[in-house]
Amino acid sequence: MIHEAVLYDRLDNDKVQCHVCAHECTITKGRAGICGVRENRDGTLFTLIYNTVSSEAVDPIEKKPLYHFLPGTLSYSQGTIGCNFRCKHCQNWSISQVSPEQAYTSEITPGESVARAVDSGCASISWTYNEPTIWHEFTRDSARLAHEAGLKTVYVTNGYITEEALRDISPHLDAFRVDIKAFRDEFYRDVCGAHLQSVLDSAVVARELGMHIEVVNLIIPGLNDDIAETKDLIEWVRDNLGHQTPIHFTRFYPMYKMGGAIPTPVATLERAWQMARDAGLEYPYVGNVAGHGYENTYCSDCGTLLIDRSGYTIVRNVITGDKKCPECGHGIALLM
Repeated sequence: MIHEAVLYDRLDNDKVQCHVCAHECTITKGRAGICGVRENRDGTLFTLIYNTVSSEAVDPIEKKPLYHFLPGTLSYSQGTIGCNFRCKHCQNWSISQVSPEQAYTSEITPGESVARAVDSGCASISWTYNEPTIWHEFTRDSARLAHEAGLKTVYVTNGYITEEALRDISPHLDAFRVDIKAFRDEFYRDVCGAHLQSVLDSAVVARELGMHIEVVNLIIPGLNDDIAETKDLIEWVRDNLGHQTPIHFTRFYPMYKMGGAIPTPVATLERAWQMARDAGLEYPYVGNVAGHGYENTYCSDCGTLLIDRSGYTIVRNVITGDKKCPECGHGIALLM
């Protein structure tokens, strides 16, 4: 469905400026923004993907990954078409780097989305697979209905959203699972076609707005695995998002335009995990390494195993409603 966009300005000569993502594209008549799905038609900005779905599934919330948000529950997950990044290693390039005409899609209303989530026994709806920021109108409308139905809501995002758009959806958005892909602007410019600071700014705003935040850092050998860079990222998360913010250091596998690269050595991920703990972050994790002990949740005070995971499955969870370590009483940052 073609739907008039929100959060844009009309300019002279039938131009418009979009204020949904941090690119804030100025778009001439007949053209689309960087995302490819927000188009200027005779001086009015339209979203081309309002109720267009390319992907849907019922996923464990741990797949997002979210480890401290409704652990052990299911999340009804949706994706659409397009992206405001051009990541050379994108694992979902077949939907993120194409136009609506180039992919198989279906249509679904916000109400139908919520009904499917409820009927599937899900505790939340997640907008994921491609970048939800560019799907603003549909996700906002769906999130409002989701809250009315008692569901929580999740953005799995690259964080390239304006403060205006984030505040617009914030009354209806509970979790902001954000990728901080690197901690150098050169990486963002060369690999993603974007800038780091806007991602950092949105994460801070999301925290101020009371959203649950978890950070993912995909470590790519030779590109963002420098020890000093990892240290800077860890310290920034600790100082700006809080020492109880979960951070997932995940393993890269060759993909898309980086098919010739090598997977991340597990030792690199383990080093990042230890650096995070040494810096005072309570909940670092290692991801994309099946069966690794650092995918579990431990008490940061006494080291007790609290949540034992095997992939996306919780094998054992000893945290009860008081959200304290049963051994030492240390409080655990967890939304249950």
